[in-house]
Amino acid sequence: MTWLNETRDSYDAIASSYADETRDLLDRKLYVRAGVVLFAELVHANGGGPVADIGCGPGHTTALLRELGAEAFGIDLSPEMIEIARREHPGARFEIGSMTDLQLDDGSLAGVLAWWSLIHIPDEAVPGVLGQFLRVLRPGGVLAVGFHVGERSTEHTHYRTPSRVAGWLREAGFTIEAQHLLRPDDPTPGAILFGRRPDVAMADGRR
Repeated sequence: MTWLNETRDSYDAIASSYADETRDLLDRKLYVRAGVVLFAELVHANGGGPVADIGCGPGHTTALLRELGAEAFGIDLSPEMIEIARREHPGARFEIGSMTDLQLDDGSLAGVLAWWSLIHIPDEAVPGVLGQFLRVLRPGGVLAVGFHVGERSTEHTHYRTPSRVAGWLREAGFTIEAQHLLRPDDPTPGAILFGRRPDVAMADGRR
């Protein structure tokens, strides 16, 4: 896929500067940080277990999840980002991989965090990616997706409305539990959607 290669190459090229620019991002953007904290608490309340930070970049969010007690590891398309993540967070696990084809067992995760990483996936590929997220989550597993809000696309970044992303999540099989709109008065707001893979009873219509 050309867009996948272009995304990987663009992040490889800026990996070092991106890591520097985002190192304290979660300390500066407290509403975004609160979303990470809430995700970790939801996973803990559901019994804990492995959590994948998909599109982890230099690993700063993965590290915060681990500080919060989550069994978090990171996956990113960019080898340069993974190299930095491994160097800066040596106690954590980081793997090179694509959200379009996750090399993870079915039902192996308690949570999936896609923190402003789905923004690089073209519309036509989003359903397949969300299908991957659903597949690797165990029943009752938690999903949190952060993204730019809008109705436009640039060369490598896609801006979407919360209703559109929520629709994709429902079509993939997720239930939506919460929606947080960040900085609604900004030219480019952010949003976080929290979803869950239904448990077996819910999926069978018994609850």
